Amino acid sequence: MEFMNPPTILAFAGSTRTGSTNKLLVHCAAAVARNSGAEVTVIDLRDLALPLFDEDWEKANGLPEGAKKLKSLMQLSDGFVIASPEYNSSFSAVLKNAIDWATRTETDEEPALIAFRGKVAALLSASPGALGGLRGLVHLRAVLGNIGVLVLPDQLSIPSAFEAFDEAGKLKDARKTTQLVSLVQSLVQVAGKLKA
Repeated sequence: MEFMNPPTILAFAGSTRTGSTNKLLVHCAAAVARNSGAEVTVIDLRDLALPLFDEDWEKANGLPEGAKKLKSLMQLSDGFVIASPEYNSSFSAVLKNAIDWATRTETDEEPALIAFRGKVAALLSASPGALGGLRGLVHLRAVLGNIGVLVLPDQLSIPSAFEAFDEAGKLKDARKTTQLVSLVQSLVQVAGKLKA
């Protein structure tokens, strides 16, 4: 796809684990987005070093630097690729904590949910289980929708995730690869139209 003003995509996983299959999935999606004409930034939530959200902590210390960085990257982005592991039939505490911090305003003049409103997101998941993390995406979709994100109706889940990637970190299954390409291309296309 050719864009006069390429859409910007922020891609991250809801996992901090080294070797996370959701991080692998994010990198696969990021490559598709770049090939589709988007400018892509991939971040690791671990690098943000976000404390557990606590209003008393926030009152005493202000917004953490990691939260400021995340909010800034989100504001500069037209869309998000989010790959979330499933923990106990929902999405991860790490991801929920990052979302919670990014919803916080820094001044009375700042519009609410500035990092989320008007953005578009594609949701992915990878899990060792047979459903591929699908149940967690139900909750994540609801949260993002409630804070102003347009979440694409299609999504991708990768079951048996520990066996799903080759040594180069690419998906082995051709059908899942085709689904990933289609989903990410849709994200880039919608983000591009919203930006135009």
